Amino acid sequence: MNQILCTKLEKSKKGNNNIFKFQFILSFIIVIVLILGIMYYVSSINQKEELSHTLIDNYNIAKLYANNNKVSNLEEEVDNNLFGIIEIPKINVYYPVFSTLTEELLKVSPCKFYGETLNTDGNICIAGHNYNNSKFFSNLPLLDFNDEIFIYDNFGRKYVYTVFDFYEVNQSDLSPVLNYEPRSKQLTLITCNNLNSNRFVIKAKQKSHS
Repeated sequence: MNQILCTKLEKSKKGNNNIFKFQFILSFIIVIVLILGIMYYVSSINQKEELSHTLIDNYNIAKLYANNNKVSNLEEEVDNNLFGIIEIPKINVYYPVFSTLTEELLKVSPCKFYGETLNTDGNICIAGHNYNNSKFFSNLPLLDFNDEIFIYDNFGRKYVYTVFDFYEVNQSDLSPVLNYEPRSKQLTLITCNNLNSNRFVIKAKQKSHS
């Protein structure tokens, strides 16, 4: 009788050991897959950041080359692709801004999706992905009242904006785009809050240009 019980216990232990081994192997595989997924995501973001900076370099070189060769339709040619450059010194932002918004362009750099030209009354709206601290617009929430935002047009003219408001809206709320003072020159920056799927909004007014 005791021998039978011992045999059953041994079989039970072996079964439990096999289950533990399977669980361990499965957990190990899941951890490896998660690590590889995170590494791929970070690598993908870094590539987009590098592509954006490469785009800035190429943009500056092309602009210099075009100016030196007196290309008369430079403004039309460049504006078809890029709206200008956005710089926010406080949060170390310096990116080209596309003049239109598509999903593919938005992966590469911020995009203008509403508004007319610089230095005209209205509301220029620029969207940028929140890649957390691998950047684009991830650090917008660090901005405060009166912080400065610079926009450079395709000829290097500088437009200075100061922050006068910041808040969050749900993703279907269009008020940051459509609500603005009619006789003012405003700038609206929008990015995602990855914690709650809301949109974080920065509102600024043009202070000067040169």
